[in-house]
Amino acid sequence: MVPALPPNVPRRHRGFLQRVGRLGMRLMRWRVEGQFPDLPKFVIIVGPHTSNWDFFAGLFCDLALDLEAGFLAKHTIFVGPFGSWLKSLGGIPVVRSASHNVVSEVAAEFVRRDRMVLAITPEGTRKKVEAWKSGYWHIARAAGVPIVPVGLDFARRAAVIGQLRYPTESLEQDEAVFKGFFAGITPKNPALR
Repeated sequence: MVPALPPNVPRRHRGFLQRVGRLGMRLMRWRVEGQFPDLPKFVIIVGPHTSNWDFFAGLFCDLALDLEAGFLAKHTIFVGPFGSWLKSLGGIPVVRSASHNVVSEVAAEFVRRDRMVLAITPEGTRKKVEAWKSGYWHIARAAGVPIVPVGLDFARRAAVIGQLRYPTESLEQDEAVFKGFFAGITPKNPALR
């Protein structure tokens, strides 16, 4: 149900949270398919993002794996005790209405650290979108790290780990490959794809 992480992938080393994640996956009857690359740094793109349930499925999988992954999310969800808890799990609040040079800051953090995994939803919202936000690609390219797609497939009840890809010179070419992977993934709300 939950494969072991390769040795170089960053871990939380929080046994209690790992047990919570495994319990959550068992209750949701989810599993992890595939394996992360044995690398200390990479960007994960998670999709399709069509429901609040995506967060819980992704969080339980992350905790069950003991994966230490940061994630970008809109700043409005980081309120009160819930906000503190999200930050303790790696949440990074982003104010989407203003330009804050997030790409450069996150890429610099990748360069500064020996180990770092960052999860991003390229749609940027649960609503139907015509185009993805390209920050994930720019961050990975600037930091020189690969991108690993992870599909949350509600039909199979699985977090499906795809093949890593290093960003090329072409955002459009890379995005086409990732969208091809996600085309085989069934979201919670297919109408919002």
